[in-house]
Amino acid sequence: MRSGRVAWQLAQTLWVGGIWMLHFVMLPALERFGLAPLLIDEIAGFMRPLLVGFAAVCALLQYMVACSVLGVAIWRDLRGQLLLLVMLAAAAFFLVGQLPNGVYWQLFSYLVLAFAGLVLILQPRPDETVSR
Repeated sequence: MRSGRVAWQLAQTLWVGGIWMLHFVMLPALERFGLAPLLIDEIAGFMRPLLVGFAAVCALLQYMVACSVLGVAIWRDLRGQLLLLVMLAAAAFFLVGQLPNGVYWQLFSYLVLAFAGLVLILQPRPDETVSR
């Protein structure tokens, strides 16, 4: 189960850290640096879909790890529910981009990902809570 533990922590660190780093550190730093707002919007428009797709893949990996440890009980577990929320928010991010005012819904989905990831970080790994 050591490989599952490593996969869980690595995936969680990469996707949650990437989501938070881009939105709350990188883009504001570029704005403060003095780049044109249109350029910052182009960078955000390029990077956000990449990170959301990466987050969905990492959440799927974490879901498989949690499923192997928890089994059917994953549906009642907060970590399983959060990972399902992350995958649904990632799907919504890509689906609402076609709607009028879709940019606002994409930003909402992005922030749902960010805060679901933050709550997920506060939870113990699935292998820490299973009694042996």
